[in-house]
Amino acid sequence: MAALPFSDILLEGLAPDGGLTLPESFPHVDTQQLESWRALDYPGLAAEVLGLYIDDIPRAELSRLVRQVYRPDVFGAAEIVPLKPLNDGLTLLGLSQGPTLAFKDIAMQFLGHVFEYVLTQRNATLNILGATSGDTGSAAEYALRGKRGISVFMLSPYGRMSDFQRAQMYSLQDANIHNLALRGVFDECQDIVKKLSGDLDFKASHHLGAVNSINWARIAAQIVYYFWGWLRVTHGPGEQVSFAVPSGNFGNILSGHIARSMGLPVRRLVLATNENNVLEEFFRTGIYRPRSAEQTQATSSPSMDISRASNFERFVFDLVGQDSGKLRELWEQLGRRGEFDLSHMRPQFESRYGFVSGSSTHADRLRTIRSTYEATGVLIDPHTADGVKVAAHYVESGIPMLVLETALPAKFSKTIEEAIGVPAEPPAHLRSLASLAQRVEVMDCDAQQVRRYIEQHAA
Repeated sequence: MAALPFSDILLEGLAPDGGLTLPESFPHVDTQQLESWRALDYPGLAAEVLGLYIDDIPRAELSRLVRQVYRPDVFGAAEIVPLKPLNDGLTLLGLSQGPTLAFKDIAMQFLGHVFEYVLTQRNATLNILGATSGDTGSAAEYALRGKRGISVFMLSPYGRMSDFQRAQMYSLQDANIHNLALRGVFDECQDIVKKLSGDLDFKASHHLGAVNSINWARIAAQIVYYFWGWLRVTHGPGEQVSFAVPSGNFGNILSGHIARSMGLPVRRLVLATNENNVLEEFFRTGIYRPRSAEQTQATSSPSMDISRASNFERFVFDLVGQDSGKLRELWEQLGRRGEFDLSHMRPQFESRYGFVSGSSTHADRLRTIRSTYEATGVLIDPHTADGVKVAAHYVESGIPMLVLETALPAKFSKTIEEAIGVPAEPPAHLRSLASLAQRVEVMDCDAQQVRRYIEQHAA
């Protein structure tokens, strides 16, 4: 397949053949270039990193776009991604200062602006189809509400998000936002997105796009904060940093893998899961064995209640030497047997790629939230607690360990109250969220029903 410009990839979401897009190669950032970025603010760094991938938006326009995106009035402070020291060698990379209090805002706010820019340039429209296990949906909807030429159709698993997450999404009354709650689990919602996006006639006739991390632009925007974190905690060239990442759909940690592939001195990428530990099992054993919808547990870190991670395919592509034939064979084997075995490659997971892993339980989350709060006064959400718990096992002397913050604790107040005895207070501007009227369509987890709804409401 011929290479496509960035804007085409942005609007397509999935590749024209239904697969996931990747650059033909990752640009290399050498020591001199990396050191030259130390004095940049976050939008300045974003323009530099994204400019390595965006080949069809003039640099001046890209710089203007990122300045519009990463503003103090949107992210609550002049420092878009603050560092929050904990104890025992751990520091939080503060990614949850955006309008929906989740790390997804960092990339989604960029997507909202760049979608509108490209569609305006092309005088085109786009219907966004996405699936969310909790935070992607609200981040996408807040980034795209009222945007010209864009309608959003967001699938979520009925009854499997926190009250706060549901209120954030379903209270939006914008005409271009459509929330569809499906009676199923996230993996089934994600399957419907892939099925409809893979129907090339339907995709073309309804101008279907994506905002899930299957969209390469989301992954690219997330690479920036790995460089930012490294630049904030190091003092000179070549110093190593480890990153711990709560992982559900593998997109967040994939961005770290790409940053490392670009030359960022990353010692370890610590993958943390909850009880749905398919990814942890793979990095521990080399066997990839996704679970069924019935086997996917509902946990107190619900945004990670995922058993088939879309972006994992992009990493396996690297594992098999970027051989698309081998990758296809593995996914065909997965379809036949329900698993594939790369245990013979397991030593490379850490030695070559830096990956280690661990998992966390509900009891671990409560204990980690409580102990972190008592020791530091910093209150963390359940997903971030999974990351902190697993990261603690991999702290090394002299190597900073940055834990990627997933969300603010107010989004999961019931679990916070169970952990410390009092609920987490939401920011003042969101305290009336639960009382707002909600607008959502509840339907069976059926691709045809979703298809018909899109046909009736498309932009």
